[in-house]
Amino acid sequence: MKLDEAITTAIEYEGKVHKTYLEAMEKATDDVGKRVFKTLCDEEKGHLLYLRKRLDEWKKDGKINPENLGTAIPTRDAIAEGVAKLREKVETKQGADYGTELEMLRRALAVEIEASNFYKEMVSKMDGDGQKMFARFVEIEEGHQAIVQAEIDAVSGMGFWFDSREFSLEMG
Repeated sequence: MKLDEAITTAIEYEGKVHKTYLEAMEKATDDVGKRVFKTLCDEEKGHLLYLRKRLDEWKKDGKINPENLGTAIPTRDAIAEGVAKLREKVETKQGADYGTELEMLRRALAVEIEASNFYKEMVSKMDGDGQKMFARFVEIEEGHQAIVQAEIDAVSGMGFWFDSREFSLEMG
């Protein structure tokens, strides 16, 4: 696959993920859930803008500048550490119903995994700047998967959203 085709495909994946978070944000009934979905939705919007800029560069010059792509999501390890601290300190909300959020989180996890698998494949097939760019997407998407999985675990296992200073999307 040529780099421009890979970037175009990545834009399609990111668009699908963005749409999933946008819908989740609109459907969520819990304020904390809405904030989590909004943060992830904004991240994906940034990914779309980044990829479109790289595609424009490729079309213009036949090369890309894989400038650093930031993220508001902590690393997978920081998320795991935050979850462990939360489980020690936060009590379960009894009787809470997060059915809509749980459904949306499961959909989000599926599209994040799908996008991440594509990026991993591109890292193995590309070289140079293309490989570097997609490797950064792998790192970020793994963080997204970790945060979504942590939220699924929280909602389905303990009945609360992460709304504590011990764990923050601003960490890391």
